[in-house]
Amino acid sequence: MIQIGLTGWGDHDSLYPDYIKPKDKLTEYSSHFPVVEVDASFYAIQPVRNAEKWVKQTPENFRFIVKAYQAMTGHQRGNTPFESKKEMFKAFRDSLKPYLDAKKLAMVLFQFPPWFDCRKENVTYLRYCKKMMGNIPVALEFRHQSWFDARFRDGTLSFMKEDGWIHSIADEPQAGKGSIPLVPIVTNPDVTLIRMHGRNIHGWNKSGNVNWREVRYLYRYNQQELTDLKNTITELAKSTKDIIVLFNNNSGKEAAVNAKELQNILGIEYEGLAPRQMDLF
Repeated sequence: MIQIGLTGWGDHDSLYPDYIKPKDKLTEYSSHFPVVEVDASFYAIQPVRNAEKWVKQTPENFRFIVKAYQAMTGHQRGNTPFESKKEMFKAFRDSLKPYLDAKKLAMVLFQFPPWFDCRKENVTYLRYCKKMMGNIPVALEFRHQSWFDARFRDGTLSFMKEDGWIHSIADEPQAGKGSIPLVPIVTNPDVTLIRMHGRNIHGWNKSGNVNWREVRYLYRYNQQELTDLKNTITELAKSTKDIIVLFNNNSGKEAAVNAKELQNILGIEYEGLAPRQMDLF
């Protein structure tokens, strides 16, 4: 099965009628797509009541990909509200209970920062993360090029297969050590994740007085690029049961447009979506 969705549901204007309220956006989103990434969990471990609400707002077959808390992946370098890593991981696992109870958790995504390079202590930490998450499905996405350097590429993929990590395949600009190449390899036969970040090489490493979030993902995939993606998906489908594709190129509100275009290219019609809101007139 191929599931297409977006990273987050709040900032996709093309999906929503003008009159829709923020609290109703997830329900409306789930009338378009069967899966979504929860980004709020990266910034703070979410209260259980939030997950309970989101689960209730979506159809039975809807799935969530929950992004790991930033202190779990080393993005947050300062103090955390937790006395230990063990306590932090437990709090995060507890926050997933509503998704698990409703059978709506596709996976937890561990996306590591550009400074998390391929070395022994970081491999050890990855093993720690996997152990702390228990039987919960976990996906792994790197941002440092060294993991897929010629010296380490095969070892990285073998490690992911042996430890049961889901490969989060990233499509992103080739912008030096802080980006990784497209590596369309399955590491878990049950599911593979593809995250489409755009190819804005000039915006990827922007710094200074610009808001990098507004420029990094400013990109629209063209028809040829989406057709190439279709071919990649077709090959991956030979080795994995499910494929989830998430579009993250939304600085210019292009993610939802590209997701719909890919759906059309693949000839997919989703069943079991939420009823769609109708315009007033």
